[in-house]
Amino acid sequence: MVRQEIDVLKQETYPILFLDEAQAIKNNATKISKAIRSLKAGKRFALSGTPIENSLDELWSLFHVLMPGLFPAKKDFKKLAPEKIARIVRPFILRRVKQDVLTELPDRVDSLQYSELTDDQKKVYLAYLSKIQEETAAQLKTEGFQQSRMKILAGLTRLRQICCHPGLFLDNYEGESGKLLQLLDLIETGLANNHRLLIFSQFSSMLKVMAEKLTEAGYDFFYLDGQTKSQARVEMAERFNEGEKPIFLISLKAGGTGLNLTGADTVILYDLWWNPAVEEQAAGRAHRMGQKEVVHVHRLIAEGTIEEKIYQLQEKKRELIDTVIQPGETTSQSLSEEDIKLLLNLT
Repeated sequence: MVRQEIDVLKQETYPILFLDEAQAIKNNATKISKAIRSLKAGKRFALSGTPIENSLDELWSLFHVLMPGLFPAKKDFKKLAPEKIARIVRPFILRRVKQDVLTELPDRVDSLQYSELTDDQKKVYLAYLSKIQEETAAQLKTEGFQQSRMKILAGLTRLRQICCHPGLFLDNYEGESGKLLQLLDLIETGLANNHRLLIFSQFSSMLKVMAEKLTEAGYDFFYLDGQTKSQARVEMAERFNEGEKPIFLISLKAGGTGLNLTGADTVILYDLWWNPAVEEQAAGRAHRMGQKEVVHVHRLIAEGTIEEKIYQLQEKKRELIDTVIQPGETTSQSLSEEDIKLLLNLT
């Protein structure tokens, strides 16, 4: 709305400007960011649960709106140590975690659930890993990191899909998936103990595989992905919270924000996202105001695979952002060449 009505809005001078969900202006080159910067206001406040989602550059963009001139030009900002950035912004950031403001909120228990690849799955994984290692090493040598970045990411996505289920891109795969078998065990145990489950995956094709397995097993469930209409999402959320069905399959990106699903007490993150802030938002669908039960969050990781390396990267990035904001913030930077080499065991 601001972007569309900016010619009118920028003629006024406002006493105070509040920017809710301020991460919407994290990229200073977008039209919405430029529009917000053209507004005149005496005081400016930004509200966000994830002030940094991908890189420290986003913090620069926020303060470029809030307090122009606090930081040097973006090029020079990139050279600053995280500790120096932390000292600069500390007087201007007020942070409150859920435990501070929602004292009645039940506990949240996080756990890592490791699964083994099946023999068939392992053969596929190792074959593709060897192929991608060779291709990546060659591309980095001949084309350089920036030129080959998209090809490398596509290869990494293939490996992640194999961890979920090789059938996501191999039409002739007839074997099992260790992680899917583990998920079905978790579901069976959870339902037997009267738990209600949210199951997230970033791959809608994986959600469809899950749906097929759940139907075969006779389980009732709701299903939401990027194709689900807005009104249908709201209706399904209400019906789930009222107890109509015990399982909700949800696309991580499509349903990770904007839904209140306190009818669930168990969250299963089937596959890891590069940016753990997205995972946190997904877990927050259940662990929020109105929740009466302890919430269990399970992250599923295929042992001995790229998923273990992704989790290590997440932890490394968390530490960087913790230095700048305060302990507890969750985020991830864009993958660097060193990150790629770590993920693929390239020296």
